[in-house]
Amino acid sequence: MRKLKITEDRLFDIAVYTIISIITLSVILPILYVYTSSFAARSEFITRSFFLIPRNVTFDAYRYLLSSSEFIVAFKNAVVITGIGTFINMFMTTLMAYALSKNWLPGRKQINFLILFTMIFTGGMIPLFLIVSNLGLIDSYWALWLTSAISPFYLIVMRSLFTNIPRELEEAAKIDGCGEWRLLLTVALPLAKPAIATFTIFYMVAHWNSYFDAILYLQDPNKMPLQVLLRRLLILDEDLITSDNDILFSPAVGMAAIVITITPLIILFPFFQKYFNKGFLLGSVKD
Repeated sequence: MRKLKITEDRLFDIAVYTIISIITLSVILPILYVYTSSFAARSEFITRSFFLIPRNVTFDAYRYLLSSSEFIVAFKNAVVITGIGTFINMFMTTLMAYALSKNWLPGRKQINFLILFTMIFTGGMIPLFLIVSNLGLIDSYWALWLTSAISPFYLIVMRSLFTNIPRELEEAAKIDGCGEWRLLLTVALPLAKPAIATFTIFYMVAHWNSYFDAILYLQDPNKMPLQVLLRRLLILDEDLITSDNDILFSPAVGMAAIVITITPLIILFPFFQKYFNKGFLLGSVKD
């Protein structure tokens, strides 16, 4: 009976590891193909239908992109949209969440209800576009930043975190002469670092991957972010983007654009990851 149970456990482990291995390969192979094919020559895409290791390694695709003024401008636009947009998101979300965590705030219940209501019901794309148009924000980055300034879900989570701060900490800080601003900066924010780091990276990814809102609200091609140009590159139309050198456009250019697009997030993620698994309020109250 015991041997039978051990055999069943081993079969279960083998089945689990097999499934995990298949899923891992299905994720790794496309990423590996994108990276390796970005170093392939133009002719290799014609002669080979699929490959993971190019015969001839070349950096022509990256030279093509880095010599393209369109790509450089789109990359700068994405950095500006992401940087300023993330700051606005975290600034407004943090302030509103902290205010709503206070019982003395007038109309607190009504405001919380309205926030929850927006999570369930939305006005839709056309009313939002009309509001943005009437405010004169069409073809302005403010249309991207203000329409997504606060995520209701992130706001509710941040509010709950601030609500759970022990009263002993607040009372001790107030006895020492802390006002609400100093209480927020010196007590609340340090204790909410894991949440702040998590929502910062979430907001950052959302802005960096901004595509639909950009084509909806922006009209000037020189203001378009990287994702819009990336789509144009991936349809493999060499007339859509120009280069200042004589390197020919190839499918490797689209792959190289994907690599350059995802690299900043890959570099930044480890700096935020260390906060993800930290316990909230760890060590803030000692017996």
